[in-house]
Parts: sequence; C-alpha cells; structure tokens
Amino acid sequence: MKTQTQIPAANRASGDTEARAALAGPTKLARTADALPPHVWFCVSAVFHYLGPAFAVLLFAQVGVLGMAWLRIATAALIFAPLTMPWRVFARADRGRRLLLLAFGACLAVMNCSFYLALDRLPISLVAASEFVGTIAVALVGLRSRRNFAALAVAVVGILLLIDVKWSSDPIGLFWAFLNGALFVGYIMIGHRVAQAGFGIAGLGAAMAVAFLIVLPIGFRQALPAFSSPQLLAAAIGVGVCSSVIPYICDQLAMARLPRASFALMLSLLPLTATLIGVIVLRQVPGGTDCLGVTLVIAGVAMHKPAANT
Repeated sequence: MKTQTQIPAANRASGDTEARAALAGPTKLARTADALPPHVWFCVSAVFHYLGPAFAVLLFAQVGVLGMAWLRIATAALIFAPLTMPWRVFARADRGRRLLLLAFGACLAVMNCSFYLALDRLPISLVAASEFVGTIAVALVGLRSRRNFAALAVAVVGILLLIDVKWSSDPIGLFWAFLNGALFVGYIMIGHRVAQAGFGIAGLGAAMAVAFLIVLPIGFRQALPAFSSPQLLAAAIGVGVCSSVIPYICDQLAMARLPRASFALMLSLLPLTATLIGVIVLRQVPGGTDCLGVTLVIAGVAMHKPAANT
C-alpha cells in the first residue's frame, strides 16, 4: 500500500503501468486513473481504509473475529488471483524474491488478524492512531532531527491521551493494537522492497495468496456460518472488497503520482477518517480528551519528515 512513494520515478511508472494493465489493461480504468488527480484516489482510499473494518466489527458476533479476518483476506486473495496469477509470479521469481513475497504475505496475515482482534476490544480511533506512531519512529531512525523528535513526542502524547485509564484496563486489546502498529511498520518496509523488486500489483496478489494460506487453518472454522447465510456471506465479501481491494488499488494509483512528502503529509488524515467512521458506523463518540489525542496524532504525522529509506 504505502510503499511506492520511495521508489525511483522510472520504477514507479513501471509499477503503475503493471498495476493498471493487470486490472484493466489500457482501457477505461487506466484512462480514468490518469484523468483523475492522485489526491482523489487517496481520498477514496482514506474512506475505505477504515470503512470496511468498521462494518467488519458489526459482523464479529456472527462469524467471529478471526473468521472475519479470514473472510477479508480470502475475498482479496480470490479477487486478485485471476488478475495477477500468483502461481506464475512465484514460478518466475528467484529464491530471494520468493522469500520476500512469503515474508510480505505473513506480515499481511498477522497484521490483519491483530488489527481485528484490537478492534474487538478498543475504539477504532485508538487502533488507527497506534498504526502511525511506528511510522514516525522509523522515520526518526532514518533521519534524526529535532522536527522528527518533536513529531514523535506529540504523537506519543496523543496516543497516551487516547489510551486513557478506562482503556488501560484492557491490556490484551492494547497488545493487539500495538502489535498491529508494529506490523504496519513491517508492512511498509517489506512492501517497499517488494515494490522495488518490480512486482507491482502482481506482488500484492502473490502476498495475498500467501496470507490466505496462513490464515486458512486459523479462521476458517469461525467463518463457516457465513457459508450457510447468503446475506452474511455477501456482507463479509463486501467488507473484504472495502478493506483490502479498493484501498490497496487506490493507494497504488495515488502513490505512483504523488511525491513521497505529499503522500506522507496526507496520511495524517487517516486517524481523523477513522474517528469519523467510528462515530457514524459504530457510534463510538469520542470525548474531549479523545479528540485532543487524535488531533495530536494527526499533528505528529503531519510534522514528521519521512526518511528516504522508509
């Protein structure tokens, strides 16, 4: 997702061409992708990035947390498979690139599961905000500056305000939230290497296939009720499309044309998007302290300067 901003322009252009060719060839979707400003694609991604998970929370009672994670990954894997043909990607890749795709898929699998396990216990605003503290910390490692130290401090204060006393009573939920945040950093770093290897959307499809195989024995049993209820299955597939297909594709189309600094700045909108979706879909109305916490996280993300190697 958020990895192609650091790739040289020629590689990004190649990856964008592969992405559009894999999805629709030089046809209507490709022309639309070129016609619309990249900021439009980012905004679409920003909405769906947390809209799908918010609706997923509503399905936890029917298919379980891990069952919903399985359905999300399975939906994305099955949609990407005929478009990217992951078996061919693995067949053509050398040993090093195969290991890279395996690592990317494993990261996606565990990250999605921990994300949903956190959402089952904590507000979506806190889970979303925790994802971005790690990205600032990685930038700090690559580029030690007063600006990045200040950005990290501001974001950490925001997270502490969001955790609050009532949420600190759920250490398990916090564990899953911060594990998800750590894996999000891993996703960025490994995904960046996958993008640099020139896989394009095909690499994402291959990684999704790996993630599907990893979660198959974990969440399939909980997901079984969905197969006896057409409405429930349709809702679960819709969540998968909203969570792992639409935002991933839109991110690819946006990152191929947005400068890295611009994309990093726009990421600061995501905690706000998550909070608003939490209010509308889940009725998770934040208090004054929560709003201040989200504001500080947004400020931290907006302030930080991404390192060139993150």
